[in-house]
Order: sequence, then C-alpha cells, then structure tokens
Amino acid sequence: MVFPAGGNAKLFPFKHSSLKIVGSHIAFFYHHLSRTPLTLDEDPIFKTTKLSVLAHPLIRLLEKCQTVDQLKQIQSKMVLSGLISDAIAASRLVAFCAISDSADLDYCSSLMRNLKHPNLFSWNVAIRGCSSSHRPQESIFLYTKLLRSNVRPDNFTYPFLFKACSRVRDVGAGLAVFGHAFQLGMCVDLFVYNALLHFLVVCGTLVDARKLFDGSSSRDLVSWNTIINGFVQRGNPGEALELVKKMEEEGILPNEVTMLGAISSCAQLQALKLGRKFHLFMVDNGMEFTTHLTNALIDMYVKCGSLEPARCLFDTMESKTVVSWTTIISGYAKSGLLVDARKMFDEMPEKDVILWNALLSGYLHCGQAKDVISLFHEMQASSVEPDQITFLCLLSACSQVGASEMGIWIHRYLEKHKFLPSVELGTALVDMYAKCGNIEKACCVFRQMPDRNALTWTAMICGLASHGHASEAIEHFQSMVEIGILPDEITFLGVLSACCHSGLLREGRMFFYQMTSDYNLKPKLKHYSCMVDLLGRSGCLEEAEELIKRMPMEADAVIWSALFFACRLHRNFAMGERAAARLLELDPTDSGIYVLLANLYAEENMRDKADQVWALMKERGVEKTPGCSSIELKGVVCEFIVRDKSHPDHEEIYACLKQLYDHLKHYRSIPDHRFSEDAT
Repeated sequence: MVFPAGGNAKLFPFKHSSLKIVGSHIAFFYHHLSRTPLTLDEDPIFKTTKLSVLAHPLIRLLEKCQTVDQLKQIQSKMVLSGLISDAIAASRLVAFCAISDSADLDYCSSLMRNLKHPNLFSWNVAIRGCSSSHRPQESIFLYTKLLRSNVRPDNFTYPFLFKACSRVRDVGAGLAVFGHAFQLGMCVDLFVYNALLHFLVVCGTLVDARKLFDGSSSRDLVSWNTIINGFVQRGNPGEALELVKKMEEEGILPNEVTMLGAISSCAQLQALKLGRKFHLFMVDNGMEFTTHLTNALIDMYVKCGSLEPARCLFDTMESKTVVSWTTIISGYAKSGLLVDARKMFDEMPEKDVILWNALLSGYLHCGQAKDVISLFHEMQASSVEPDQITFLCLLSACSQVGASEMGIWIHRYLEKHKFLPSVELGTALVDMYAKCGNIEKACCVFRQMPDRNALTWTAMICGLASHGHASEAIEHFQSMVEIGILPDEITFLGVLSACCHSGLLREGRMFFYQMTSDYNLKPKLKHYSCMVDLLGRSGCLEEAEELIKRMPMEADAVIWSALFFACRLHRNFAMGERAAARLLELDPTDSGIYVLLANLYAEENMRDKADQVWALMKERGVEKTPGCSSIELKGVVCEFIVRDKSHPDHEEIYACLKQLYDHLKHYRSIPDHRFSEDAT
C-alpha cells in the first residue's frame, strides 16, 4: 500500500453485505494506486512559486473573465507564453470552466485531458463542478483518472464525490469511495465525515448512518442536523426526536435546521404538546422566525388540529408564500371549515394550481365531491392549468357521485395532453369507471396500463367484486400474487367482497385465513363485516354470531346489520331481535334501525310490537331520514331529496315525474297510490 492508512475502526460500521459491495469497487481504485508510488514532493503544485504565478498579468486578466470565449483567448496567450505548463496557472482555467457562473463542463473535460500534469486543485474543482451539474456521475469517472495520476486526493476531494453519489443514489460507488477515504485516514476530517453521513442518509441506509454517527466522537451541529432530518424525511420521526433530546443532553444548541426537523417530526406524529414546547423554546431563545420555520410551525399546528395558533402565525408573517397559503387553507378545509377555507382562498391575490389543489383536496376530504367538480369548473374559467394532483382529486370525486360523463371527459383530456401513461392516474381511472358502473371500460384501462402497482390491482379486484364478477376478481388476485405483488388489507377486502356477493363460502374462509397466516395482516372491522355477511347469507348464522363474539374489537352497526338481514332472510327471529337490540344500543337516533325492527315484527304478524317500535321512535323524536337521489346532466351533478323544491325547475320536474308515474300505473307496474309531491 503506497498511501498510509489511518482513521478510527469505529468509522467502518457496515455489515458484511455492504463490505462486499465496497470491496469490488475499491479493488479497481487500488489497482491504479499501487502502480505509481507518490510522495508529496512529486506533486507538480510545488514546482512553481504560487505567489509569482498568481501575480502574472494573464492570471489577473483571467479573474475578470466572464465567458468561455474570453477564456479561450486568454488560454491561447498562456500557451504562447508557456504559462499553460504551470500547474497553478492551468488550475485557474479549470476552475473557471468547472465552477464559475459561465461554467462549461465539456470544455473543462477537454482541458483536463490536454493538461500534462493537472494538480490536485484542478482535479478537485473538476470533480466539484460535475457533482453539482446535471451529470454528477462524471465525478466518479474523474476520480478514477485522478487515481491513475501521481496526485494524492485530500479532504476536499471526498465530500464532492459523496455528493455526486448521493445525487445519483449510487450506493455501491459511494461505499467504495468511503472505503478508500477510510484507508487514507480522511474520515477523521469533519468535512469528509459529514459528507459521508449525508450520503448514507440520502441513499436510505439509515442503519449504517446511525452506526457511523454513534461511533464518532467528533460531531458538530451539521452532523446532528443531517442525521435528525434524515430520519424525518424517511418517515421515522420518533427516532428523530430521540436524537433531538440526546443533542440537548450533550449541550449542543440547535439552529433553524434542527428546529425544522424537530417541528416536522411533531407534525408527523401529531404531537401537539411537544410541538408547542419547541415553539416556546424558539421564542425564549430569540430565534428568528424565518419563512421556512413559520411555515413548518403552521403545518405542525394544522396537522395537530389546532387552527387558532396556526392562523395567528399566518397573520404575523410579513411575506406569505404559496406554502403558507396552501397549508392554512388545507387546514381549514380538512377540519370541515369549508366556508373559512374558501374565504381565505378568495383573499389570495394570485392563485396557482397548488392552491387550487389544496382547496379541491380539502373539499374532497370532507366528502363534498359535487363541490369539487364545481370548483374545477371555476379553476378552468380562471385559466389555471390543472396537473396530475388536480385530476386525481377530480377522478375521486367522480367516483363518489357517479359522474361518468365528467370521468370520460377527464380520460380524454389526459390522453390528449399526454398525462398518460401514469400508474397513479391509470389506477384512478380504473376505480372511477368501476364505481360509475362501467366495469368493461375499467378492465380496458387496466389491460392497457404498461405498469401496475398494488393499488392498481386492488382497484381492479374491488371493481370486479362490486359488479359481481367473483371469479374474475379471484383470478386477478391470484395473478397479482404470482407476479410478486403483495396484497394489503384493501385487496383482501375486495376479494372477500367478491366471495360474499357470489356466496363463495369455502373461498371466503380460505382468504380470511390467509390474511393472518400467509401475509401477517390483522383483519379489521370491514373484513369481519364481509365474513359475517358471507356466513349469514350462506345460512351459517350461529357461526356468524360466534365470529362477532370472538372479534378483538367491538362490532359496529354494519356488522350487526349484516347479521340482522341474514336473520330476516333465513327467518331466525330470535337472533334477529338480538341483532336489532344491539343496533339500537349503538345508535338510538338511527331511524333506519327502527324501521327494520318494526318490519321484522310485522313479518312475524307481531303488530303490537311493531306499533311499540313506531311509538318508541316517535317518543325519542327520531324522524326518517329523507331519501336522496342524484343525476348527472352535461357534467353537472344534480341532487334531489324528498319534498325537494330547491331546484329552479322543480315544477317541470314534478310534472314530468307525474307523467311517468301515470304511465307506469297504466301498465300496473306500481301500486295504485295517489301521486303527490309530498310522497315523492
């Protein structure tokens, strides 16, 4: 080994699998290192007096250079004067091409190829320039060339190499560079150490990053911030907060970056109490409430459901960004305060697609799908171009209200404007077509998708199940598993629903068992509901009731309703009465339960008990919930309820409805009851 080894063994924390990757890369690097011994005296940088070179008129002129064309003129004069052969002078040319505002990496590469003896500064700036460019992988190529030369890398070389590996997510090359830096004793340098830590965090190897962090005795604030924010960004806020606490115990004062990580962790965990403590800490310690910090605090309060302090912070901001507006509007909307959300939205001077998406998402979150479609029409009128998130919201809204015409228009728009293929949008289209009743089109979209994920398969399985295509749903489930895509709870809900709709008791039992035995998934209320429904429809009432008793959670109204309807179907009056009693305990204000129970007694010719139920309903002030229907007309969804006269054309609508009623009555399709608007 030519170069002396150095560093602390604790800085090499990786598992054997990681070391194998490192070894294969390092072997290539060291093949070049061992060929030409190098001592520090051989570095061409020491052959010239640095000050005399920097004072040269051409170098002074180079400092004023602004374009590559000007650089080439200066380079020509340097060649004629022989100054180009000086490593220090040549390095200034490389620096301009690599890291100046007028950088030209192609010309930089050409310079490096033609220089006889590039010094370390030249190699470092070239590597640095590539690491920050659109082709960071060239930094690794330059590094291998450096290793073939008689120039030894230093502590300025490796941070930019780690940066390049981070940007292209090349774990293998990064670990190989780390192994080389470790052998050269560079990892004890804090600059190199922090760059290595950042590389491990960005590439997702947090276990190794934490080992590296814990094994080092020389850590600064940058080190702490890197590891803390790494855990935050990778969805492990609990560990991030533990590190913040440990940092406090070691007496290291946090800065803005630290607080951003801590507050973001509280937002993810919805830890309002701890978030308030961090807010108070910032106030007590006189920290500057920058735009980033204030936005993070607003986001934390919003996600914790505490809108008042969020609004106070928002109002105190001197310069509100799109993020500020989006966060507070989303907070109001997702809290159900749609009027306040819309009011703030209207106050925003300029509304871009991000802000519109925030409002659309909020309305969708509150179940106001019809308003989402109306808002989109407003968005079109204001000439704001929709993006993928806009259409995901719209397709979900169409699914909820059955707006098939709107869904078809969206599909055509997506095809025309090259939004497809997209896994997310394709999945949303499959779901929309299935829920709007067009299962054939859903299957067509599914088949045409070049890529599908677990959500796509799940949407298709659930769609087939809801349309009664049980065998196709089960076939898709089996195909999904065969290609290695793991089903989740929703997938199993779809396949269990398919079994339930088609009465496939044996298959339903098998899939319910597979959830826990093969996939370690715990059945939730909806899965139990499917099984109770399936068992009940199949006549296994005692087994269904026993399953309810064995459930690890309390059965909800949906489960008891499933058992109740099964009891009515199979004429099990006693069990049906028990199920109805539990339903009344769960929600004594639900008018539907009283109606069902009264009908059960009526079917058994128990008129007195039926009358008692009606009397109890009246005594408790429970009224029947009026029925609601909707129709889509030219992309607009219109809703109607019993005795509804809110529509401007309600007189014409009722007149038309009466004509239909009379026509059907003429052909004896309906009972001969007197038609009235009150009965409609």
